[in-house]
Amino acid sequence: MGTLLLLIALTFEIAFAIYCMATKLDHKKIKNWIRIIVFIAFVLLTVSPLIVWSFRWVMLGILLFLLAVKGAIALIRNKTTTQKYKTSKVVWKSVIMLFIFVFALAPAVVFPQHKSPKVTGEYRVSTAGFTYIDKNRIEEFTDTGDNRFVNVEFWYPENAGGKYPLLVFSHGASGIKASNTSTFTELASHGYVVVSIDHPYHSFYTKSADGKVAIINNDYNQEVSNANKTGVYTNEKVDELIQKWMKLRTDDMNFVIDTIVKNAKNDNNPIYQKIDTEKIGVFGHSMGGAASVWLGRERDDIRAVVNIDAPFFSDLVYKKELNDFVARSEAFTTPLLNIYSDDVWGQLDSNSTYVANKPTNENFKDAYTVHFKGAKHLSLTDLPLFSPILATMLQGGKAKIDNYYCIETANELILEFFDNTLKGIGHFTPEKTY
Repeated sequence: MGTLLLLIALTFEIAFAIYCMATKLDHKKIKNWIRIIVFIAFVLLTVSPLIVWSFRWVMLGILLFLLAVKGAIALIRNKTTTQKYKTSKVVWKSVIMLFIFVFALAPAVVFPQHKSPKVTGEYRVSTAGFTYIDKNRIEEFTDTGDNRFVNVEFWYPENAGGKYPLLVFSHGASGIKASNTSTFTELASHGYVVVSIDHPYHSFYTKSADGKVAIINNDYNQEVSNANKTGVYTNEKVDELIQKWMKLRTDDMNFVIDTIVKNAKNDNNPIYQKIDTEKIGVFGHSMGGAASVWLGRERDDIRAVVNIDAPFFSDLVYKKELNDFVARSEAFTTPLLNIYSDDVWGQLDSNSTYVANKPTNENFKDAYTVHFKGAKHLSLTDLPLFSPILATMLQGGKAKIDNYYCIETANELILEFFDNTLKGIGHFTPEKTY
């Protein structure tokens, strides 16, 4: 809708400018009436199903309102112009208006209206956010001496009694806790309490309950970028960075899980009272998936893991004599589902940081592995729906797979896997390729 309105606005401005030049008149009265009519039409669209009012439309709404007010005032004053017609003036004003409309409609173009992926569960889903303060850790990204804070958001079945499994999610390298909202909503609608973590200074942006804002740390962001380029870091340096990143991620996840387990016993908040602390699963995308697999090795109370497009950092061993990574030689016994896009699938046999992920790795012989053919790295998040332009830019190209098919099928697989491993429901028999 945003792109369509932008094309209409640009076409009108250009066509009206041509009409003025052809007739050698400004036609101000006609333009004022058009501005008023356009604003009224926009208001009517916002109360119709065609435009759902949101941040996307704020700047356009303000612009059209101001133009309509200006037009109405001019018509009321009915001042006769004595200025001589100038083609250059018409062209200049049209060019300015073109740029203004592009600016006003940019949010609607970059973040187009989209339908939400399907939610199939019986429960109504509610959300709630909290900020947890870890009194045992000092924030390493600042020099204030403050304790590290971790922001979390819950998706949970509101209209439901009883207790439900806890699922803990960790976002990608520069993601946010809302990166897979459709997945969280689908799971919660089927009777899960899902908590997604913002890892401060690893997340693109996070805001705590007291208003404190933390954006992604530049040094960390550069480290991740360089590590994904050939030849910038030695393998030994990459191993050092992996250990650092994973320590922060797993410390955050351990802290969140321990806090929730404690609150489930001592806090009367209805959200905590819905949690079955004997049934805990972890999952994550990209670096968050790597941290989830790592936690699956560390904690005895993790009963299921979903790795979404991530290397098994927990199972990499750097061998100095080889100057390369080898796979850890210890069986992974926690139920595991791997979901891969083309971006990762194509590296399993060529990139040594994925050596432990190889399907031939006997230590993961019981893991389920599926590949979404035509998908790119961010296809397994909601970003391609929320902003196709940003997703294409960030992942270096457009995915060949249908975005809705990809995320809805992935959500279905994750639900079925957790149903089977945490609730004992059904038989999980995924296809190898989707």
